This record gives sequence, C-alpha cells and structure tokens, in this order.
Amino acid sequence: MMRNIELENVINRELKIDEFQDYAPNGLQVEGRAHIQRVVTGVTACQALLDEAVRHQADAIIVHHGYFWKNEPAVIRGMKRNRLKTLLCNDINLYGYHLPLDAHPSLGNNAQLARLINAKVVGLIEPFVPHGEFEQPITPVELAARIEQALGRQAFYLGDNAPAEIRKLAWCTGGGQSFIQAAAEFGVDAFITGEVSEQTVHIAREMGLHFYAAGHHATERYGVKALGEWLAGHYGLDVTFIDIPNPV
Repeated sequence: MMRNIELENVINRELKIDEFQDYAPNGLQVEGRAHIQRVVTGVTACQALLDEAVRHQADAIIVHHGYFWKNEPAVIRGMKRNRLKTLLCNDINLYGYHLPLDAHPSLGNNAQLARLINAKVVGLIEPFVPHGEFEQPITPVELAARIEQALGRQAFYLGDNAPAEIRKLAWCTGGGQSFIQAAAEFGVDAFITGEVSEQTVHIAREMGLHFYAAGHHATERYGVKALGEWLAGHYGLDVTFIDIPNPV
C-alpha cells in the first residue's frame, strides 16, 4: 500500500516529467483517497474505464490520456461533469501521463512497440520519433503481420514506390503521422504510427516509404500497461490493465 502522493512522486521520478513541456498536467490530476493498493490502468480516462475501475473497487486509475488539456473548455458540465462525479463520489485518484509515457526508454509507448515487433532501437530522429532496424531485412507483408499479431488489428498500409524489403524503420505511437517526412528524409524504409491524414498518403508515395497506421489507441496500450506492471513488481500494488476497445 502507498499514499497517493507517494505514488505520484514515484511515477514522476521514473518518467522524469520535469523534462517535458506537455499539453496536459502529468501526475495526480484528480485526488481521491489517501491510501492506494488496487490500481486500474488504461489508455484513456473515458467513462467506460471509470466504470470498470469502480467495479474493480480501485483506489486509483493511471492513464495515458487524462484530463485538463490545453484549450479545452474550463466549465464542468455534461460528459466532463459525469466523469469527475464518478471519480469524486467513489474517492478514486486519477493519474495521467502523456508525453513522458511516450518517451520513456523502456516503459514508454515507443519502446514497447519496438519490443512487440522485434525492432532494435538505434536512436532518435526527433524527441518522440525513434529509429531502428531489424536484424534481417523483412518484407512489408511480414511487417504488417507482426503489427497485426502484436496489436490485434490490421494496420492501414501504403507502399507505392517503396523498396522491396524493410531493414531500417522509424515509428511514433498515437497521432504521429506528421513526422513521416522527417522519417523519410532520414532514410528509413518504413514508418509506423497510429493515425493517417490525407497528406500522409502523398508523402509516402512520393518519398518511396512503406507507411503503416496501426491505430492511435492500439499503439498506445502498452506504455501504461508496462508502467502498471513495473509498479506491481517494484511496489507490490495490485494492478489491472483494462482495455476499452477503440477502433481509431
């Protein structure tokens, strides 16, 4: 068992949150009961996850997508009211970790995606865009199969004018499609992210890159899951990861 502030401090130190300028506060976002033993982790603090946490009698919820984003409406009504009411009436703590949980070298979303598709991380193209390589070149069909097996969904794929094999790749979980041009200019054979935009298709075609959009939610399940497992292993907390299906 841990105090809620102690848990916040432990995670803040591990994820080095002071090194990031983020779009939402990282750490304890909604305060609940003082002592924590049972924790639910998930990607987004949606109502369905909150309801599951209540059902599990959780003391705390840890998510990648929390609350209080920059430029969101400040008033508490409708959906926002219902979510906060669920937390406050059930005395549940809510912790949110966004960019620090993307970037962590072992627990982060990008690190976990590399592990799942068996890619070796070599370095960074940009702070949230790792690049790496496979031990042996693989075909684009094989990479698509690895992604599907790892994430449980078929990725959108585009490979016009791209090389026959893939050795070097870059990736950015979630909504990282805007980094495709930087990845292509760096010289990788493939780029993986969660989402696709209209212009992404043209960039992939014209720059000869294999492009995979594997789902914002699907590519970001594994950072918060790994964080929960780390907390359970190091601090003896009872942690349950709950996946709320999201096709995007």
